[in-house]
Amino acid sequence: MRIFLYCLYAGILGVISFFTQEIVTYVLLGFILIALNNVLSVLKEISRKLDEKS
Repeated sequence: MRIFLYCLYAGILGVISFFTQEIVTYVLLGFILIALNNVLSVLKEISRKLDEKS
């Protein structure tokens, strides 16, 4: 499911950057989305471990 979402995000950003002709925006927004998804997965894992302890 995650791979599908990454592909969907990349496709949407690609279409937007194609029409606006801003490739740098495409790359930077892609990095931001990947970083935010990684932060979210780490926070979910921490929350899950804290719930198991209590």
